[in-house]
Amino acid sequence: MSTADIFADKAAYEAVCKRIFHTDGAAQLNRFKGLIDAHKACFSRSAESFYSSPGRIEIIGNHTDHNGGKVLCASINFDTLAAVSSRNDGIIEIKSAGYPIMRVDVNNPEFSSAEIGTSLALVKGVADYYIRSGKRVGGFSATMTANVPKGSGVSSSSSFELIVAEILNVMYNGSELDAIFKAKASQYAENVYFGKPSGLMDQSAIALGGVNLIDFCNLEQPAVKKAHWAFDDLDIYVISTGGDHSNLTDDYAAIPAEMKEVAACFGKKLLHEISREQWESEKKSVETKVGRRAFLRAEHFFEENERVENAVKAIDGADERAFIDIVNASGLSSRNKLQNTYSARGGNRNLENALDKVVSIEGVRASRVHGGGFAGTILVLTDKNSKNTDGRLRAEFGSENVFKLAIREDGATRLELEI
Repeated sequence: MSTADIFADKAAYEAVCKRIFHTDGAAQLNRFKGLIDAHKACFSRSAESFYSSPGRIEIIGNHTDHNGGKVLCASINFDTLAAVSSRNDGIIEIKSAGYPIMRVDVNNPEFSSAEIGTSLALVKGVADYYIRSGKRVGGFSATMTANVPKGSGVSSSSSFELIVAEILNVMYNGSELDAIFKAKASQYAENVYFGKPSGLMDQSAIALGGVNLIDFCNLEQPAVKKAHWAFDDLDIYVISTGGDHSNLTDDYAAIPAEMKEVAACFGKKLLHEISREQWESEKKSVETKVGRRAFLRAEHFFEENERVENAVKAIDGADERAFIDIVNASGLSSRNKLQNTYSARGGNRNLENALDKVVSIEGVRASRVHGGGFAGTILVLTDKNSKNTDGRLRAEFGSENVFKLAIREDGATRLELEI
């Protein structure tokens, strides 16, 4: 099947592929063809439209959002892709590759403890948030496929949540709902229905698209400032270092808890309520009250917020050297002050070993822990003109663990394609 057999306008298809996936149309054709065929086979009707929801990366702002801090994040070209057709019976049915069809009655999206941790819970949760917010909901049929790598720290679950939110936005709310509303609907689904406590950063990055500074000083309505990425000579990688997160809950929980313990020394709930000036003038008295680790984690918070601001200035000013220095400084701060690159409970030093290895690889410009830490992934920026870097990264970590990404400007969106 050729492009012409699927899409009425080949040029429009090629433009979408270049903008959304950073590839030519031929590289994506099998994904679209597979969705079209699966949709017809599952639902006995033809797909009417396509939607795409990206993954995301955290560039700077490690463990700041939960204390009302600032994060620099971006959506990427790995995505959840859906073929969709309308229906008028109030039933959402979704067929994802390798999974049975799930069905949700949007008129009765009741929570069920038996569904905690399932994709069905996420669909119900998004629909319930829309209903509680006075927005319109309705049914649709969708076949989905995703190349957002699971377990790589780029938020495959948030990508799925946002594609459901965007389909409901377009089909039943006239595409009028803003990115943060859709992000909050997705967060609600994850927190309440899926049973996973999470902040709003992952969902916001995916809903917004592009590179954004998100300030969570108002957790209900975070402030957003768009940055204009100009470093086309840099390649972006996320590298999985292995390690199991399942027994690290206490390590993750200790970070916000200790930051809040420091805030309480100032009579505040969260660190963002303390000015940098007050922190600098009074911080010497804090360490004796809370201990060295909590003190250093608070120090990281204040310094990381400034790095986020300075990184946006560097991006908008096309000052690549300053930007690289800031990313590396963020990585060192996470390692030495935030202390989330190693867990005695986890019993491995995969993250630290990976960070030590990448700095000696030719062409690597910057590296840092990516996301929660303790186990998982690192973010690596490399010189696009260095011919051997990609091969050395794959030889060192295994191709199955090395994901080369690109920043895309579109958040979760309906694709402008006519079948």
